[in-house]
Amino acid sequence: MPNKWPSPDPIVQDMETLKISDEQPYIFRLSYLGVEAQRQGKGIEFAKEIASVIFSGTENWHEGDHIKDATRRAGLDLENMEEKIGSGADHAKEIETNQQSLESVGQWGVPKFVFQGEPFFGQDRADTLRWRLDHEGLKN
Repeated sequence: MPNKWPSPDPIVQDMETLKISDEQPYIFRLSYLGVEAQRQGKGIEFAKEIASVIFSGTENWHEGDHIKDATRRAGLDLENMEEKIGSGADHAKEIETNQQSLESVGQWGVPKFVFQGEPFFGQDRADTLRWRLDHEGLKN
């Protein structure tokens, strides 16, 4: 997948001071959509499609039909998802619960996997995780 700095960045921050803005018009919506996609059994598909739009160099990925089209390609309906999200309070609660789970194992950031108490952080550890799962007899 091509990887270019997104425009706009999903997280609004001052790049000189790295201070994150209190106003976040993109990341909360994307996060709530991600939670809803997972609830509908299409979290991975949604993440792939939306990341492809945001990080492939698509200018103004937040405008027009970019998000709607990515959602459709993932097998989801954006209007339906946004209706289920509503105010976002329920989805925000799930995100916070996930954040607390991550912190409880002494970790931060993504991608993060924990299997039998062993953390696997970063895409470069996915092969090691796959080996551990295979070793335990867990095949896909």
